[in-house]
Order: sequence, then C-alpha cells, then structure tokens
Amino acid sequence: MTNYPVRLVGTPDPAVSRGLWLVKWLLAIPHYIVLAFLWLAFAVLTVVAFFAVLFTGRYPQSIFTFNTGVLRWTWRVGFYAYSALGTDRYPPFTLTDVPDYPARLIVDHPPRLSRGLVLVKWVLAIPHLLVLALLLGGGPYLADRAGDSGPYLAGGGLIGLLVLIAGVVLLFTGRYPRDLFDLIIGLNRWTYRVAGYVFLMTDEYPPFRLDTGPGDQAGNGTPVQDRLAGTTTTPQPQFVGGPDPRPPAVRPDVTAQRWSPGRVVSIIAGALLVTIAFGLIPTGAAGLLLDRTGRDSSGYVATDLRPFSSPGYALSTSPDALHFGPKWLMNRVLGDIRVTGTSATAVPLFIGIAPARDASSYLDGVEHSVVARLDGNHADPVYQYQPGTAPAAAPDTQKFWVASTSGTGRQSVTWQPRAGDWTVVVLNADGSRAVQADLGVGATVPWLDDLSFSLIGLGLLLLLGGAVLIALPLRNRPTPVTDHTTAGV
Repeated sequence: MTNYPVRLVGTPDPAVSRGLWLVKWLLAIPHYIVLAFLWLAFAVLTVVAFFAVLFTGRYPQSIFTFNTGVLRWTWRVGFYAYSALGTDRYPPFTLTDVPDYPARLIVDHPPRLSRGLVLVKWVLAIPHLLVLALLLGGGPYLADRAGDSGPYLAGGGLIGLLVLIAGVVLLFTGRYPRDLFDLIIGLNRWTYRVAGYVFLMTDEYPPFRLDTGPGDQAGNGTPVQDRLAGTTTTPQPQFVGGPDPRPPAVRPDVTAQRWSPGRVVSIIAGALLVTIAFGLIPTGAAGLLLDRTGRDSSGYVATDLRPFSSPGYALSTSPDALHFGPKWLMNRVLGDIRVTGTSATAVPLFIGIAPARDASSYLDGVEHSVVARLDGNHADPVYQYQPGTAPAAAPDTQKFWVASTSGTGRQSVTWQPRAGDWTVVVLNADGSRAVQADLGVGATVPWLDDLSFSLIGLGLLLLLGGAVLIALPLRNRPTPVTDHTTAGV
C-alpha cells in the first residue's frame, strides 16, 4: 500500500541547532494555545462530519479542509518541537499547506465514504491503537495530554524517548543521526495514518507498516515530494547518514480552500459555544429530573444516610465548612436545610447547629472528631481527631444553638440558613464517649426548577449561536488559491 490517502513528509534541516531544542517548549507555547482551540473545533466538526457521512456518504469539503489543516498544523509544530526536532524554522500560523516548510501533511479528500463503516471504525482501529500503545507506550497522542500542550498529536512514549536521545546527541555532537530521524518520522507517519482513519477521513485501512524516512511514497513508488513536483530525485546535500531530501515544489494547477483568520475564529467561537451548550443542557435536564423525582415526601432534595463515628465525645463539621451569604439569597438558593440522624447505638442522639465561634468555644479542649472531607457516597469520611476531655456541660443546656434536636430513633433538625459561618455538632445526648450515627443532609432548593429551565434555555441559545457561527464559514464560498496537491491539502 504505497499510495495511502494520508501522507506525511518531514524534510530535515541540513544543520539543526545544538541547544535550541531545550527551549522549544517555551517558543512553541503560542502554537500550543492556538492548537488547543483548533482541536476543540476539530472535535465538534468531526461530530458534524460523522452525521454527514452517516446520512449522505460524503465528508463535507469545507470541514475536511479545516480538519486536514488542524492535523497539518499539529504536525508542523510537532516536527519543530518534540515529535521530531527536525527543523529550527518556526512553524507558520496557518491551516494552509506551506510548500517550502519542511513538514507537510497530505490528505486526499474521498469522493464517497461508507455510511456503515463510519459506525465501527473505532472498533476496527483497536488493533492499531493497541499496537501503538504497546510500541509507543501511549506514544503520539490522539487526545488530550495533561500538563503539556492540550489536544495534540505529539510525542510521548517511544517517540519521546527517541527524540530525547536525538536531542542529547545533537547537544554534544551537533549531528542528528539519520537512521534515528527516519525511525522517528516513521512512527509519526504510522500515527497520523491511524488518526486519519479514526477521524473518518478515509475508509482505507491503515497498513501495519513502519515506513521510515522523510518522504512518504506515492502510487508509483516515488517520494511524495517528487510526485508533487513532477520531477525525479536527484543527489542532494548530505545529511547525517544519508541525503537531505529536497523540499517539495509547487504544482500550480490545483485550487484549494483558504481559511482566513475570520473564518477560523468563527469556527472556534462556534465550537466553544456548542461545547458550553452541551454542558448546560444536560446539567439543566439533570436538575429538572432531580426536581421532579429526587425530592422526598417533605419536598427536600436529600442525601442518603451514611455512617459517621468518633471515638471522642462529639462529631462536628469544620468551622469554615458552612459559610452562607445573605439570608434572602440563601432562602432562594437553598431554602430550608435539614440535618437528619439516627444513633447507631441505644444512646439518644443530639444534633445541633450553632455559630462557628460558639461551637468552637464549646468544643475547645473536648475530645472530638472534625469531618474534614467527604470523598463520595460510599467512601469513608476523613476525620481530624482532636484530643481532649469530656464537655463541661451537657449539650442541651447550652443557649447558643440556633436549631437542635435530641432523642432516640430518627432525629431531624430544620433551619433557615443565615449569613455567617456555622457548625453542625453531633453528640450523645447524655454526654458519653464514642459517638456513632447515620447522618444525612437535605435542602428544599426552591429555585432548582427555575435554574434548570434557565440552563436549558441558555444552552439552546448557545447551541443555536454556535451552529450559526460554524455554518456561516462552512457555507461561504472559499477563496480559490493556487496550491500543489489534491483536495484536502
């Protein structure tokens, strides 16, 4: 398979700086930021393309050109930085192919694609993804890479290691071993072929083959550079270990789409709005579902009871855990708050809510446990143990409680939150040690339905606005430009 629709070219510089690669991560930051937004748009447009292929069997030309440009931009930055270190020439900020830049990506636009195959390509690509994972250790990424460059098809695993070795050799010798360069380019080529298939840009299954060297092969067996130029290979200046392939020339008889900055910004803004909308709409729907089905018989949205315990005389929330704003706002947002508890022993239970300062004074010097963190519905709470002695007085004799209850069986204390810091304290009503109780909290949340409808409405508006911002540049007649490749470059 010498004429695969996704073809990658990387022409090494005859001389690469010894130490520039040490700071290329810094120099490439502007590109990383732009690529993060471009890949967001890429993801949204790929979803659109999925449905277009599913229903029409065609990959829209405008979307194909944009997505090819994102892949091309990514490869140029990777070739400059840590996917190859193949050039010191700073990558251009453009989706369009730059004929004289040493890194190029060519993707042929398919006239038709299988409508059924689009549903299973991710399954069919699993062998390739497994091979890449085993061979590259997570290798060139087809997704986000935390703490690096955002969405990026760049090095990691074996590629990262090989590029690091090349960088060290370059630093000390000033030479880039040609065989190592060819291997790195081959690994990248394999990855971009798989990417083109997974991202629905071709139906032709990627070959299980590591094609090394700077230039991909055309159908007649000649390098892509020569095929595009319409020439044959001639001897070139020597690179370390072999010839330095000649940069591709331009064939001036094909037109391609130019993505102006305005069109690109419109696509990115639309993708951002669509992404936000797809967060707001499900959140609003979940809120409505909770409002309609998640309330108990008293109208509270409440958690399930879960076990809490302390070897000391009390359990409490941390002093800064319950901080509320103005009463009018809390009444609208939270409504009434209810703390429910059941003693896990035969000892009556006391539950009280007090100003944080008064609760801290009461518990000062008392052996108790502070609930520091709740990690989930089924995880054990994390406590901060405070050593001490027994309380000086029984809890029900104190006057600072704004709401309290005590007794056996299920106990509930209801309170309307007010501005300030507050603490919930749970003790055995008789003041004995070893507090064990099942506790839960709930609130009426009176504006849950209004908030949910607002989120859905805002999400629909953003979705409409995003769709318009995406559709306009896709429908606009592209500006014809002289280019050198088939459609999609």
